[in-house]
Amino acid sequence: MTARPLSDIGAAVVGTGFIGVVHVEALRRLGVHVRGIVGSSHTRAEERAAALNLPPAYESFEAMLGDPRVDVVHITSPNRLHFPQVAAALAAGKHVVCEKPLTTTSVESAELVRLAQASGLVNAVNFNLRFYPICRHLHQLVRDGGLGDVRLVSGHYLQDWLLLDTDWNWRLEPELGGSLRAVADIGSHWMDLTSHIAGQRIVSVMADLKTFIPIRYQPIGPVETFSTKPPGATTARTITTEDCATILLRYENGAIGNLTISQISAGRRNTLEFEIDGSTSATAWDSEHPDDLWIGHREQPNEMLPRDPALLNAEGRAAAGLPAGHNEGFADTFKALYRTIYRAVAGDGPSEPDYPTFADGHESMLACEAVARSARDSTWARVGG
Repeated sequence: MTARPLSDIGAAVVGTGFIGVVHVEALRRLGVHVRGIVGSSHTRAEERAAALNLPPAYESFEAMLGDPRVDVVHITSPNRLHFPQVAAALAAGKHVVCEKPLTTTSVESAELVRLAQASGLVNAVNFNLRFYPICRHLHQLVRDGGLGDVRLVSGHYLQDWLLLDTDWNWRLEPELGGSLRAVADIGSHWMDLTSHIAGQRIVSVMADLKTFIPIRYQPIGPVETFSTKPPGATTARTITTEDCATILLRYENGAIGNLTISQISAGRRNTLEFEIDGSTSATAWDSEHPDDLWIGHREQPNEMLPRDPALLNAEGRAAAGLPAGHNEGFADTFKALYRTIYRAVAGDGPSEPDYPTFADGHESMLACEAVARSARDSTWARVGG
């Protein structure tokens, strides 16, 4: 079967916030036609569509599903809506790309895995951080034995956008975001990325969760993610989701790890760091300096590998979009991820998906639930147990 050109594939994006815009822009860079967007209200969606020079917004989610020009639906809505919206999109015969977390419970994520498998449609979770070129290079390096046996995985994911009691976002509301916040929002990225690179599942966790700001002041009216605008009129809200987490990890092949997660660390805008220590070498990476990979040795000088396609292995080169010395960042990872997903949609992908699928999203949900159980019971908890 001849593969379709990407320019013949149509997409729609559900959600008009910060991350929805990133989806739209990445799709445009690939040449995919964005047929329209769906918002929490038609008025809000119309405003965003005009700002992005998109076609008029869809009147409703159902109207978008009824558009035969839409082949792929991107779900970037609040977490509680993921399950019904993904299920409806699959039932309508649409391929689906869903933001993480895939759902708010593993029962729901398991059902979406079943529905996707039965449909035969392309299904993906937006774990875009896997697609930094350095991270792709490192994935192959570890698989090829470049670090020896992986022993220790450590690091953190720190942000400060919820540092103040007047900072607000829908993720603070369990009825929209789920019972876990920092862990599900950013901890899921760290755990997926490092597990993928290390080639090992997380099998058990010991977690401590803390809410340092029990009362926050919710603005009256919508708020953009990472917004710095003054809040205006507010109402006091009790907060039950975690601001921070510390987690000990055990991996399936015997490695151990530790992770710190925070959305209240002043000065840390969006810092994901990890170090992976193997039996022969070690490596470390920082998402705020994504073009550099530190490689540590015992009996020779340490190295700093730049994101240079001429120096990267096959996986790293495939994700790189610019020559050496031309920095690639967060938005570029979406383009690299969608290039692999849309190859599959076009009928030109490998036999096994080379992107995170709903099965990966389900695995992430199991890990998050284990974190919640561990924190509740003050004991180790098995992933999937």
